[in-house]
Amino acid sequence: MDCVDRRDVGLLLLRLGTGGVLAAHGTQKLFGWFGGGGIEGTGQFMESVGYHPGKASATAAGLAEAGGGMLLALGLMTPAAGAAAAGAMAGAAAVHVPNGFFAQSGGYEHAASLGLTAASLAVTGPGRLSVDALFGHAVNRDWMVPAAFAVTAAATALVIGTRNKRLRRKREGEQEALFDE
Repeated sequence: MDCVDRRDVGLLLLRLGTGGVLAAHGTQKLFGWFGGGGIEGTGQFMESVGYHPGKASATAAGLAEAGGGMLLALGLMTPAAGAAAAGAMAGAAAVHVPNGFFAQSGGYEHAASLGLTAASLAVTGPGRLSVDALFGHAVNRDWMVPAAFAVTAAATALVIGTRNKRLRRKREGEQEALFDE
């Protein structure tokens, strides 16, 4: 195996692993598979952490994770798939930031890792062992990378910004006790 072949096999393994984990997370949200809450349960969770409306947020996150994950695993529409998955993971990381970095404390480590890997695959491309390569990279052009990240960054900033604003307003409305009782 020469260096180019090893790179392609490495990208395939990275796509399959990352895409598979993302797809599983997304199907938990969408269908309740693998012990997930489905749209109903995930929607309630989304509401509780500040993403409104909950069902729409659960659907968007589930589609970005399941769809982005499946497309990454296949190596199809890689710029859009990686950017969508990275955006979903940024939204997940925002929920976990107050808990610090490490996952064992409920931190954003896992979401950040998946998001950065998905983003890296979007930038790097899927390699030759992919559906994109099979179709001559028709939906994996260089210009698609910045376009996919621009759209995803704008949508992610809007969603997370709105959530943070909502949480800030809620906190400001709650007054702490002045004295211990």
